[in-house]
Amino acid sequence: MLNLIYPEAMPVFLRSYTEAFAKYRGLKPRAQYHDSYEYKSDWSPDFFQQFEKRRGYKLQAELPALFGKQKNERSARVLADYRETVSDVMIEESLPQWVDWSHKRGFITRNEAHGSPGNLLDLYALADVPETEMFRLDRNKLISKFASSAAHVTGRKLTSSETGTWLKEHFTETLADMKYLVDDLFVSGVNHVFYHGTCYSPDEAPWPGWVFYASYEMNPRNAVWHDVAALNAYATRCQSVLQAGKPDNDILLYWPIHDFWSKPGDRLLPHMTVHARDWFESQPVGHVAEQLWNRGYSFDYVSDRQLAQAKVTQTGGIEMPNSNYRVLVVPASRLIPLETFKRLIAFAESGATVVFDEDGLPTDVPGLGALENRRTEFKRLAESLKFSASREAAVGKGRMLVGKLELALTAAGVKREPMFDQAGMMCIRRAFDRGRYYFIANRGQQPLNGWVWLAMDAKSVIRMDPLNGRTGVATSRPVGGGNSEVYLQLQPGESVILRAFSDRVVKEPAWPDWRVSRPAVEISGRWRVEFLSGGPTLPPKFSTTRLESWTELGGEEAQSFAGTARYSISFDAPDAAQQEWELSLGKVCQSARVRLNGRDLGTLIAPPFRVLVKGLKPTGNKLEVEVTNVSANAIRYYDREGVKWKNFHDINFVNLNYRPFDASNWSLTDSGLLGPVTLTAVQPLNPLEAGK
Repeated sequence: MLNLIYPEAMPVFLRSYTEAFAKYRGLKPRAQYHDSYEYKSDWSPDFFQQFEKRRGYKLQAELPALFGKQKNERSARVLADYRETVSDVMIEESLPQWVDWSHKRGFITRNEAHGSPGNLLDLYALADVPETEMFRLDRNKLISKFASSAAHVTGRKLTSSETGTWLKEHFTETLADMKYLVDDLFVSGVNHVFYHGTCYSPDEAPWPGWVFYASYEMNPRNAVWHDVAALNAYATRCQSVLQAGKPDNDILLYWPIHDFWSKPGDRLLPHMTVHARDWFESQPVGHVAEQLWNRGYSFDYVSDRQLAQAKVTQTGGIEMPNSNYRVLVVPASRLIPLETFKRLIAFAESGATVVFDEDGLPTDVPGLGALENRRTEFKRLAESLKFSASREAAVGKGRMLVGKLELALTAAGVKREPMFDQAGMMCIRRAFDRGRYYFIANRGQQPLNGWVWLAMDAKSVIRMDPLNGRTGVATSRPVGGGNSEVYLQLQPGESVILRAFSDRVVKEPAWPDWRVSRPAVEISGRWRVEFLSGGPTLPPKFSTTRLESWTELGGEEAQSFAGTARYSISFDAPDAAQQEWELSLGKVCQSARVRLNGRDLGTLIAPPFRVLVKGLKPTGNKLEVEVTNVSANAIRYYDREGVKWKNFHDINFVNLNYRPFDASNWSLTDSGLLGPVTLTAVQPLNPLEAGK
């Protein structure tokens, strides 16, 4: 157990790695990786010295305040000083040794800071690549923004994520599940996903090979691997945009961590994880972050240390390495370090805008050391700020505002993205020299079919579908006030990338929008079903006039099958004169490759499973759909038959609830093409004409 509160432990920990690499001249891993903080240490042999060096008084004289049952102002201040010292030691001494060791040997570093009792923003920022994760259904995008904020404000290009940890129960996760997860990560600022996990397995290990207890099983032995290239291409297109340009957030949201450190609890050190989220959601910064997010304001968190690196631009913005902000927001807080308060005043004096929550300015400084001297200086500075009846103070060339957050942001000239008003719609922006990139995801339950407001004056907008790479110039129009609108059609679960130009009109083919002209027509007849690859054995081919799960239609061997089957049918065009059709596969379990008359129409990994087709033949069209299911039915069969496949150490192999894994009592998982498969006549839509 590495004790990160004890700097002397780090070189001891690294010693064996130093020896291992001393004479090694071969290829090296790209990065050294620190997984989420899962240590249980709260003391060190030199902690008294570390404390006194940083806090200016002896902790051994205040042990009754730190460990006693009486909770008062003094005990809260000693507790906060203790927690800040723990954080400082990790940030200033322990982890920098690991980073320096890695850099000297040609590695970059990836760090998951969550779980730590320290200041997460500063801990994430130590690494070349800050890394977050979303665990099972614990998907608070606002917590994932701690890692991306650390990257943005310190000039790191990449924010990574441990992606797919306990996403669902083993062997039931679909490519659609992963697509929706990466969308949640992308809008939180992640631009560098790592699947969790791509496990090594020797060739001689029988299926399903070596697997890891908490992962998605993103490996060639999982049936879904057949179509994973489509997911990878999607992630590649999205990340190519999300790694380009610069972060484009308007607000720096200060984290008043000293209030949090001053609160007693059932633990000496706080445990700030991505799982149990109350540590964040109960804080004022959590409330403000949620308010900003829901209203479509773009922001990054910032720590006291990081504010020390900020500069004020000539136009009153706040400049951080590789990113610029319009305003600094301070949530409701009682305590603020004296140096930070001085810095906020200096920002305003240089022309910046600082917005305080309507509860007003902080009222005190944290900690116990030299308390009265610091209090006196703080009070003097606070009283020097003269606020008007409207709760605004002119400070040098800038100003400080106190009031309701959105009113204060409007007064500061900060715009929001109104698309967030529609449930489930969300976006993230990146700035480039001539405009902005938008990644937009519909994570709601309702389709979007209409105009979407962009908080910029876009002269033209290029739209890209990141699932297939298709591009075209979207229909857009100005709406005044330096804003514009773009027409979007997005079903639930779909996403889009926009490249909005502020200075030129792009002359390229238009993005085609469509409207339904007639009701859907089902493709009926006899489907031929042939199993192509997978196991444990290939079921015999069959034909059917009704589309149901192949576990219902294909016999006993199909019930245990994990892999790919091809569905094929011939059909005539419902209307030979109609040129454009929407082909919908209906329900697909779980992904599909589509070919029509020998032409590849793409791989579909998530609903809606549909593609646009043109130029059907009057008769004899041949549709082929290769459908791949998940591995659940095969692993169910193994456990029902008593096959020994769990050949692992440590905790062996557990289920989602960390109990021994047993799939023998699972119900059969629907597999294959369930339909209905339909053709819908569509016609081009001109949104500008339709709106008249």
